[in-house]
Amino acid sequence: MSETNEWWLGGERVLVDGRVAPAWLRIAGGRIAEIARERPAAGRVVDAGRFTVIPGVVDTHVHVNEPGRTEWEGFATATRAAAAGGVTTLVDMPLNSIPATTSVRALEEKRVALDGKCAIDVGLWGGAVPGNAGELKAMLRAGALGFKCFLVDSGVDEFPPLDAAGLEAALQAIADERAPLLVHAELPGPLDEARAALAREVTDVRSYLRYLRSRPPSAEDAAVALVAETAARTGGRAHIVHLSSAGSLETLRRARDRGTRLTAETTPHYLVFASETIPDGATEYKCAPPIREEANRALLWSALRDGGIEMVVTDHSPCTPELKRREAGDFEGAWGGIASLQLGLRAVWTEARARGATLADVVRWLATAPAALAGLDVRKGAIAVGADADLVLFDPDARAVVDPARLFHRHPVTPYAGRALDGAVAATILGGAPIYVGEGAPAELGPAGFAPPSGRWLTASQ
Repeated sequence: MSETNEWWLGGERVLVDGRVAPAWLRIAGGRIAEIARERPAAGRVVDAGRFTVIPGVVDTHVHVNEPGRTEWEGFATATRAAAAGGVTTLVDMPLNSIPATTSVRALEEKRVALDGKCAIDVGLWGGAVPGNAGELKAMLRAGALGFKCFLVDSGVDEFPPLDAAGLEAALQAIADERAPLLVHAELPGPLDEARAALAREVTDVRSYLRYLRSRPPSAEDAAVALVAETAARTGGRAHIVHLSSAGSLETLRRARDRGTRLTAETTPHYLVFASETIPDGATEYKCAPPIREEANRALLWSALRDGGIEMVVTDHSPCTPELKRREAGDFEGAWGGIASLQLGLRAVWTEARARGATLADVVRWLATAPAALAGLDVRKGAIAVGADADLVLFDPDARAVVDPARLFHRHPVTPYAGRALDGAVAATILGGAPIYVGEGAPAELGPAGFAPPSGRWLTASQ
């Protein structure tokens, strides 16, 4: 079924304008050309049957790691996992690849690396590092959707952190742009103090509590305050990535009340897991900032429901199994990153429905808001006339245990292994063409499996 062919998709359960209701979508030229309430009388018609038709997920926080560390992940494997999880657009982070995407030249190397490999559409964040503020606008013109920076050690030498002056210079450089500066918000001072205190104790590197104490919420809260102050002073658009500390929520609220251009995301792992249930030595749970207590998780959910946090993205950050140090269970030495790209939709839906949230809420958090962050909301993140026909057939009532053998990212190491999650992706459609067909999907969508790679590189001008 080619994207150039005109056809209809619909049924009793289609999510349009925040409501699940009967609707039929006429797809032509890769876009949604019409939304009708009655089943069409002629033409090629695919009935979604028991599945709900929703927009494709837009995941704006993914570490693909290619080129340079493709043994950790790569565009081919990451985008296949994404497609199987209902993700139709991802935006790749600028670090962990070699070279890091901190110049126009490196951006072009990343574009070449992804060409012809991607099952879904891909955008690229650039990186803001010491000394490159003068190149940020040129990177935007070359196709970057915005920029990512760290305020602490990133974990890789190629991507050094910004200090307060560097943060200000980067925000000032893009103050007149829509493009955001994404900030890993932890400050080194509180982290250094926590580690010094731990060094005076007799401790076990297998202890999750020890790791949690090594990255206290004070480091995150102080960093969010710094970002809020700097964004207000410069007028630049800032975004807090992977917010884990509920102690920062009031700072975010006050900043927005003052009109500061500041948003925040959280991740499925902060919404699903709690520190009290993480076993010692289970390094598949390690990430930075860390997964915090159950009480903190409840506050993040409240903020998501009331708009204090706008979106949920995976922060898919895999590595080789060896770097996770699972045999030793060494939280101190293990790479910090959680692999979840294929599972984000199901994980968030499982927890959201248990709290009374709707599928429309989940789509807003996982598709609509991230598309707006990346400047892709004209064509991504919603079912609307003129939008790309990026669609997912989703069964909200399915339930299955996560089997790592059925995950498509390069290394199936994930804390979700063995966990029962609600929902199932039956099919994923990109630009009007089925790219992933799973179990039980309508036969008209084609045989089970993946279509050849057809994803595009996305820039803000598209």
